Amino acid sequence: MGLIGRIASGVSDNLMTRAADVILKERRKLIIVPREAPYNLIHLRNMTTLTEAGAIICPASPSFYSKPETKDQIADTVADRVLDLAGIHITSYRWGETD
Repeated sequence: MGLIGRIASGVSDNLMTRAADVILKERRKLIIVPREAPYNLIHLRNMTTLTEAGAIICPASPSFYSKPETKDQIADTVADRVLDLAGIHITSYRWGETD
């Protein structure tokens, strides 16, 4: 959440925050995957600021629609969602599709 706060405030003090700043400036796709929960009001406001600036907030919350059976499969649900947002299309479970 510290990184999100620095990006939302425009603080470019390292390579990660500078890269995020440039991505937003150039109106490219910035996908942020916060892993912390629950969120407090400061976190929510920082994520709102980033969303308004064009970033995509994709919480690292696994889905269970595909009925994952292992920890790796649970983690894959998050990775699949991020890859989809990045425009990298992979073959994985899709809600509403039949086998």
